[in-house]
Amino acid sequence: MLSNLSLRQLRAFRAVGTSSSFTTAAEILHLTPAAVSGLIKELESQLGVRLFDRNTRAVNLSSVGSEFFPLVERALQDLDGAVASLNTLKELRRGIVRIAAPEVLSCTLLPRAMAAFRKQYPHIELQFLDVQLEDVIARTRLGEVDLGIAPTPISDQELEQVPIMRAPLMLAIRKDDQLANRSKVTWRNIEDRTFISFFRQFREWGPFDGRVAGPQFLPKEMKVVRRINTAFAMVQAGFGVAACPIIAKGLATGFGLKLIRVDGPELIRDYSIFTLKGRSLPPPAEAFRGFLIKFAPAWVRNPDT
Repeated sequence: MLSNLSLRQLRAFRAVGTSSSFTTAAEILHLTPAAVSGLIKELESQLGVRLFDRNTRAVNLSSVGSEFFPLVERALQDLDGAVASLNTLKELRRGIVRIAAPEVLSCTLLPRAMAAFRKQYPHIELQFLDVQLEDVIARTRLGEVDLGIAPTPISDQELEQVPIMRAPLMLAIRKDDQLANRSKVTWRNIEDRTFISFFRQFREWGPFDGRVAGPQFLPKEMKVVRRINTAFAMVQAGFGVAACPIIAKGLATGFGLKLIRVDGPELIRDYSIFTLKGRSLPPPAEAFRGFLIKFAPAWVRNPDT
């Protein structure tokens, strides 16, 4: 019986109970008085009780109707509030987006993108995790974050990825280095230098595994550190040279370093947004993903901004 009750019946009941008039209720609901009367009769029939006492002068809530009225009022208010909250979320007036990214993206692209997004959507909260690459993928797969942003290639059957930008690998050197006056160098130019790498799997970049044509470069001495700031600090202190994507240009400048393009061959790295396959994104997360797809390729052309 209760499953057959309709919102139109309940709203008619509230309108008549509030106004004590079928005519006034009809005006509120933009219906005819006959239609409102019909909805009340349907509701009373389905409930098996009389909700109103009617006479020629007034329509008043019955004793049962008086008990039923505050319950209906509260239910309709809760429903109206839920719909309003959903519309607010849909219209991007509020919401939360959970994002995870590894270190280099966390201190270059993401803060700029988040700041630009917040100007358009000031009431959307961006929750950001700066984690290891493996954690970006794991947290995205487990649904702990809405969006994972990471360099590719990454193969994971549970995740969907959308490319957002490409960034060439650059050489970070001191400004007083003998190579500093060049516009570009080759890998052979630095094969005798101490090479400081914050990439744990640097050989995946290309000239180290035979996938890229041209002379194969392998540094004679390599020091591996965990963080890009450590690599830049060591270059600044004179311990060697380092490679980094061009998106880290601002960081390198902060350490007083210069970035030079590396040729022979040039290495390019792709970056993508990862989401869980088969899971629809909340409207705020979908909005941020769409924003980043446009923002990232424009920003990488001028990463100083």
